[in-house]
Amino acid sequence: MTLPASPFPAQQKRQQMASQMANVFFAESLFDAMPDIVFFVKDDEGRYLVVNHTLVRRCGVRDKDALIGKRAEEVFPSSLATSYATQDALVLSGKKEIHDQLELHLYPNRSPGWCLTQKIPLRDIHHNIIGMTGISRDLAMPDQRHPVYAKIAAAVKHLHQNYTQTIAMADLVKLTGLSVAQLERNFHKIFSLTPRQMMVKIRLDAASSLLAESQLSITDIAVACGYQDHSAFSRIFKATVGMTPSEYRDVVVRS
Repeated sequence: MTLPASPFPAQQKRQQMASQMANVFFAESLFDAMPDIVFFVKDDEGRYLVVNHTLVRRCGVRDKDALIGKRAEEVFPSSLATSYATQDALVLSGKKEIHDQLELHLYPNRSPGWCLTQKIPLRDIHHNIIGMTGISRDLAMPDQRHPVYAKIAAAVKHLHQNYTQTIAMADLVKLTGLSVAQLERNFHKIFSLTPRQMMVKIRLDAASSLLAESQLSITDIAVACGYQDHSAFSRIFKATVGMTPSEYRDVVVRS
């Protein structure tokens, strides 16, 4: 049965509300109430215009005014700032949006924390990019009430026990009895990660611990964490953490 078209002019009402709104940054107060989410708006030169309290705490500064008008290089260590500025430039140029990018952040006390990051450009009425907005959401605890949690948990346990080896999707399919599509879908529902992201997380958790607590060389750590060579390990580590393994070691040891 075909439903009749709604007489409510939704798009017109959206535009009307937007033109009447006194504060277009109304989302700031909402995100202030979410301690597990970093939220920001930046201008077209990468300067903070809007931030929430979580970002203030994560940056270890006194209040929002300490961030407003600042660029990444004025807030973060140089190794991290370069990575963030490069990411911002891609979004502001319109070349790339960031969706569900797994990142390992270092908090002011140098403790690591995993999050999923989203960044998109903001456009004016002529479709020109005038800024960007983004969130980084802390990885939540897994949903243990999910009906196939036990099967997915078994797959995660297998990844933890064998992360030094090459693990194919077929291995996880055989272990769980799920199809590839079911495995991907349920992994994301329970852990908010794909199987590949989970493997990256497990390997880099091990690597970050070794970098902080051992004197092993970067090459030895790469091999111990399942990477074929130093360069592959360094490339993935920097893409995920925002700094090279050597820079990470310097930061955590110096603290």
